[in-house]
Amino acid sequence: MDHYSRIQLAIEHLEAHLHEPFNMKEAAAAASFSAFHFQRLFQAITGFTVLEYVRKRRLTEAASALRHTAMGVLEIALNHGYQSQEAFTRAFDAHFGTTPARFRKTEELAAEAQMQCSIDFNEFRSQLGTAFHMNPPRLVTLEPIRITGYEYQTHLNGEQYYGEIPGFYHEFGREQRFMSIPDRLRPDMAYGVATHFQENGAFSFIVGEESGGRNESLESFALEPGYTSLEIPGGLYAEFITEGAEQNVRRMIYGSWLPASKYERREGPDFEVTDVWKSTPERLDMNIYIPLK
Repeated sequence: MDHYSRIQLAIEHLEAHLHEPFNMKEAAAAASFSAFHFQRLFQAITGFTVLEYVRKRRLTEAASALRHTAMGVLEIALNHGYQSQEAFTRAFDAHFGTTPARFRKTEELAAEAQMQCSIDFNEFRSQLGTAFHMNPPRLVTLEPIRITGYEYQTHLNGEQYYGEIPGFYHEFGREQRFMSIPDRLRPDMAYGVATHFQENGAFSFIVGEESGGRNESLESFALEPGYTSLEIPGGLYAEFITEGAEQNVRRMIYGSWLPASKYERREGPDFEVTDVWKSTPERLDMNIYIPLK
């Protein structure tokens, strides 16, 4: 079963439990993905988050109840996951541009344009077949790589990480954090490693360098505030070459190439490598590596 069909199973799970407390882990399990990977794929394909989808679907169902039933506003609010009529009214007004009471009394055509229908990922399969154009990756088998670097925190929500990651690289260089890395093996090559994925979409992004030396020195160094070391597992990777538009490449990898490929993303971190002497603050040319199985 391909990625689109599996995500559709998660959509069906979400629709069947739309009026119940939202559980990201259960939705992801319906598609046989980890919670983090499910969120990343969903966002790359649709352009919005799973939480945004659930919120819009609940508000759309609530709007339908306002239009087609005699239920009170409070009852509708409680049935769609809101703790009070006031909270529901604020959310409804923010999304539709009108209050539930006004929506019920008038024909709000503009509000109806904001309604979110249930997604069919089989339609996305055909749409995305021609939506993206990118060079195919090179498949490479790598040995394990020891990385030591500074750990930053970011999040999938609102594609927050796309805006923040370039700043992590700049801060790492500006503060000369690389000078604190022991046993630097390739000082001209900066690594960025996405790891420590959380179910809520939070994750760590480590900017550092390949580091050698004895394990004892790395372990003691990892205790210093802000720094950590980790081993990138060996194995099969898809290597994508970027030219200054890393965020667009990642969207295409997870939104188009991976779902259409014959490969699964295996557990482990994504990582990227850039030659610091060939990059500028305005342009980060790098190679991105995605673990496959």
